[in-house]
Order: sequence, then structure tokens, then C-alpha cells
Amino acid sequence: MENKKHESNKNIIWHNQNVTKDKRLTLLNQKPCILWFTGLSGSGKSTIANAVEAELFKRGRKTYLLDGDNVRHGLNKDLGFSESDRIENIRRIGEVSKLFVDSGLIVLTAFISPFKSDRQIAKSLVNYHEFIEIFIDTPLEICEQRDPKGLYKKARDGAIKNFTGISSPYEEPLEPQIHIKTNKNTVQECVDKIIYYLIKFGYIQGNENDYAI
Repeated sequence: MENKKHESNKNIIWHNQNVTKDKRLTLLNQKPCILWFTGLSGSGKSTIANAVEAELFKRGRKTYLLDGDNVRHGLNKDLGFSESDRIENIRRIGEVSKLFVDSGLIVLTAFISPFKSDRQIAKSLVNYHEFIEIFIDTPLEICEQRDPKGLYKKARDGAIKNFTGISSPYEEPLEPQIHIKTNKNTVQECVDKIIYYLIKFGYIQGNENDYAI
């Protein structure tokens, strides 16, 4: 079986396209990137990612949001929550995000993505400046207090195995481009911080009000 797989790979050739990434960037007039939101379940990843996308949309930016639960309803519905399946889950998201960047969009991804090695693989798929790691740093006890889906209770009761923060580790980013603490800032303050970063480093254009952030 393995030999057949390698044999078929030899017959796959990259097909160059007439409409290039550079041409798409000129048309869209924006600098594409991946805003990679990582953090514990209940930390606020989806909430903040949604709010950031809404702000970017209001500013006329072209975006797409990939959310962990939503992706498991379709693209990754065949995957479970074992360590190998979770690694594959993030690998696929990285590949899809790469395609969105190639299309010229600002793509936002809201996934726990607990392992540093997996986040590094996703980062390696695009140019260095196209991957922005956003650590949604919320203490475990606060995530458990929120527990919007009741998952922590189930994990504590043993009903959910391999649950990040309880029975499976979460490896915190050491040097995220953006560090957000939701227990100290409002959603709007978190959004402002991310938008300011995008303006400061030329991903989007700002206006006079932005520089008061």
C-alpha cells in the first residue's frame, strides 16, 4: 500500500495558474495573513475572533473565519479527539489557511491548537510575516467558571477523555505576536489591540481615531 502511495505521488505535478497571488493582492489592496487564535476552551477565542472579523469587515477588509467547532461539522468531521486526530485537525486547518492567504484574504482561525509543534507546522506553511499567533491567555479556573459548553464539568467527571487543560496538556506560546488577557480586558479592548497591531505592521490601513488606541 505504501509503495502504491509513493508511486501515485510521482504522477502529481504542480499546475501553475495565470492569476497569481501578487495579482490578487493588487486587486484586494490588503496584506493577507493568518490570525491564529490559540488558547484553552472557554478562553474567548471564538468571541474575540468574531469581533475582530466584524471590525475588519466594517473597514472593508476581505476576511474569512475558521472556527474549531464549525470545521468539525464538515472538513474534519471524520476526526475524533485522540492526539493523532487533533494533530491532523490542525494540519488540515493550516493547509486551508494557507489557501486563504494565497487568495489574498485575512483568515482568522479559532482553535485550541494545544501543541507548539502543530502551531509551528501551520506557521511554516506560509511566509514568516503572514502568520500572527494570538495567545488568548485566560486562567484555567476562569475558563472552568465560564464553561459555556459544559465541557469542563464532563471532563472532570471523566465523560470526556483527552480534554485540554484537564487530562491533556496545553503548551503555551512562548513568543506570540499578540498576547491577550481576557480576564483583564474587555472584548472591545482586545479587538482594539489586535486591530492596532494590524495597522502598525501594515496589514491594513488605519484612520485618525486608530492612533488614539
